Amino acid sequence: MSELLKNEALKNLFERRSIRSFKSEQIKDEELKEILEAGKYAPSAANQQSWHFTVIQNKEILQKINDVAKSAFEKSGIKRYEERAKAEDFSAFYNAPTYIIVSADEKAIAPIADSALALGNLFLAAESLGIGSVWIHAVNFLYTTEEGKALFKELGIPDGYVTYGSGAFGYNAGEKPKPAPRREGTVNIIK
Repeated sequence: MSELLKNEALKNLFERRSIRSFKSEQIKDEELKEILEAGKYAPSAANQQSWHFTVIQNKEILQKINDVAKSAFEKSGIKRYEERAKAEDFSAFYNAPTYIIVSADEKAIAPIADSALALGNLFLAAESLGIGSVWIHAVNFLYTTEEGKALFKELGIPDGYVTYGSGAFGYNAGEKPKPAPRREGTVNIIK
């Protein structure tokens, strides 16, 4: 191991993988609190901290979100999502016991970037605690249906806030995936 990889922050960055198979066991409240605190410490444009975190751990509400997501996938017009929705065991968030939706004030300077950075912090904090996570883009399709818009209101997402991403969190039920090879030619250094 190089000297740099002894650094815990770098180790988390290099070892984190998207997990798509979760144990049904709920993450601990203390772990959730630390993950959310890390999200609040993400960089944001002009330090507006424009995000809002909606945490769902209730099985019935998770099922309702999944049902609305499946319906939105079926109507998406995107072949890949339409095919995925046909799966008998469809789960938009891979049956994870904790689902966190990140929304942000649509009038903020950079709500998309603020949300993405906050999600990145959530994922890295989870990794540091031995909790698996995966980005879930499906939440963005929920805005395409009236049922989805009503669900967001029911979940308490503030008026004027738009969801830009979400994450599924839980203990890994399988083997951690190996890293995909990194693409070449993605860096220019000018000195």
